[in-house]
Amino acid sequence: MDHEATLQPTAPTPPAELISGSQPSAFRKIFVGKDGLRAGWGLLIFIALFAALAFSANRISHKFFPSSAQGPQPGSEISPVAACIGEGIPFLIILFVTWIMSKIERRPNSVYGLGGNRKLPHFLAGLVWGVVCLSLLILILVKTGFLVIDSRLLFGSDALRYGAIWLLGFLLVGLVEEYLVRGYLQYTLTRGLAGIYEWAFKTRHSAALGFWTAAFMFSILFGLGHSNNEGESPIGLLSAGLAGLLFCFSLWRTGSLWWAIGFHTSWDWGQSFLYGVADSGMMARHHLLATHPVGKPILSGGATGPEGSIFIIAVLALGALIIVFTLPRTQHGNTLERAT
Repeated sequence: MDHEATLQPTAPTPPAELISGSQPSAFRKIFVGKDGLRAGWGLLIFIALFAALAFSANRISHKFFPSSAQGPQPGSEISPVAACIGEGIPFLIILFVTWIMSKIERRPNSVYGLGGNRKLPHFLAGLVWGVVCLSLLILILVKTGFLVIDSRLLFGSDALRYGAIWLLGFLLVGLVEEYLVRGYLQYTLTRGLAGIYEWAFKTRHSAALGFWTAAFMFSILFGLGHSNNEGESPIGLLSAGLAGLLFCFSLWRTGSLWWAIGFHTSWDWGQSFLYGVADSGMMARHHLLATHPVGKPILSGGATGPEGSIFIIAVLALGALIIVFTLPRTQHGNTLERAT
């Protein structure tokens, strides 16, 4: 069966008037199309709900914890507990808003990226490949003299405790960033763009065109979203955008976000805890190793960390090859199925 022919949005439960054969009103046509709530309205509702709940949560946290209003100070390190709390709340908000949209659109919540029959295997594979690819990048920097490992900072139970806490924290980071950018938003913009391509060009590749157009748009936004990080660099922003495309590629192959979540988790954990390097310009408190970059920032990564090194482009290309050879090509059935 043609892979691209199956990349169509899951059909929602038909409206009652369509079942009965009556024509929908002109007003309803503005909001509802042949595959349910029009994508543009869905995106607006999702963004409005998320913004309102995030703003409310932020105001409440500032009321009870005034010191959090200032955010991380320049040169300061992020604590693992603060990271868990700071990422846990947004993840709950994203879960809740996505669930609301699934009810509005009458689609199973699993189609937005957290479904699939191989959740754990894909997640574990992503975990392994994330730390392997990062370790390769660290090895390149160390062997070329652009990164120096100074000492070990944690031992015994402290290393195990902080390693576990940071792993939980970066799991939440992976869930937040992947489910927010490549969950409902990616699915719905794909659906809307696929409809436009089909109307404009009458092509059977409309769903594929819609998916990759949305992937490029959100990957650019994902990269630019790191621009406020202290110590971020142009190469760091580029690498974040390319990583977004890599994660979209895994979504395209498997129909779920679990490989991307695993890779994202262990990559960030490896940078911040295991190797003690900067992650997009930010340092984590209580990391295993102490390191420092040496030489030109475009090669060493400088204050950005390894993600600011030009060598990361080759590592991300390797990540794409890993996806090709280790993730079987599915029909994307968990997120974008043939409309019925």
